[in-house]
Amino acid sequence: MREFPFELTLCAHLEATTDHLVARQIGGGVRAPSNRIIDVLCVEPGPAFDARTKLTDERIPDAAIESEVGVGRARYWRSAFDTSPEYAREVVDRAVDIGFFDRERRGGREYVRQVARYPDWFGRLVGIENKPDLGEPGDLQIQLRKDVSLALVDEVVLATESYVTRAHLNRIPEEVGVWRFDDGALEIVREPTSLESDDAGTELVEEHAGRTDVRVVSAEEKARRRRRMAERAYGKGWRTYEFPACAEIESQDGSLPYCRWKERVVNPARCGADCPGCDPADPPDIDLDAERDSRTRWVADPAGRTRRQAGLDRFERDS
Repeated sequence: MREFPFELTLCAHLEATTDHLVARQIGGGVRAPSNRIIDVLCVEPGPAFDARTKLTDERIPDAAIESEVGVGRARYWRSAFDTSPEYAREVVDRAVDIGFFDRERRGGREYVRQVARYPDWFGRLVGIENKPDLGEPGDLQIQLRKDVSLALVDEVVLATESYVTRAHLNRIPEEVGVWRFDDGALEIVREPTSLESDDAGTELVEEHAGRTDVRVVSAEEKARRRRRMAERAYGKGWRTYEFPACAEIESQDGSLPYCRWKERVVNPARCGADCPGCDPADPPDIDLDAERDSRTRWVADPAGRTRRQAGLDRFERDS
């Protein structure tokens, strides 16, 4: 199976068989987040998960969470942030738009407060690297060693469709768990070892000929990044695609884009007029947020707010 359909099918399976929040393509670095993108991130709900669902269905900006805006007394917006006025303004507007801040005016000044205290809503994080075909491993070993060395997630898993041999297992870090996922069935080949996510870690920042640059990442930096990853996963999920405008496409198993002509799940980005099976038509009328809402503990529009308004997507693009 191609990597994109494999990834979507695995996400649908994990969503259906666990209570984890499942998301795709989440930045997995600290000093250089874009240097490592985690294919699938599973977020274990914490004791206050339901309190998080009542706040907003969107990602809450990290700067809003760490600001001096609290739930008690309203504060003048500018004095609550240790950052530039321009960025503080963006954060405040975003936090108000998604329902995390309330604002009021007093004597020509704007004051803000949190609508509710930010909860301790997530537990363990599991990072999954997808490699359907182990015969074409690419940079698999390096990627997995980065994850284990940094220990930003609590467990690292390799998911594959290939038959896993002893030689395969010997080529990847022993801390990495291995799943074989084939035809909708998941076999645990090797259990992952829990990583020291609460301690400092070592991050591979850049590679040069003959040397590798690494940085020590403190436990505090990791904790902050873990929260950002969890928030990103909460707002993003794994259904980050649109259905193609083709009569051959239908929704299966939790909104997977299934092509009847190809008889498999497809990558919508690669569908188009150049496909010999293309039958132009309106795309299927699928509400992806409603699908997620009906299948998980995530709640769409908890207060009936309009989602993702134009011009306020800055924080959605940040990995």
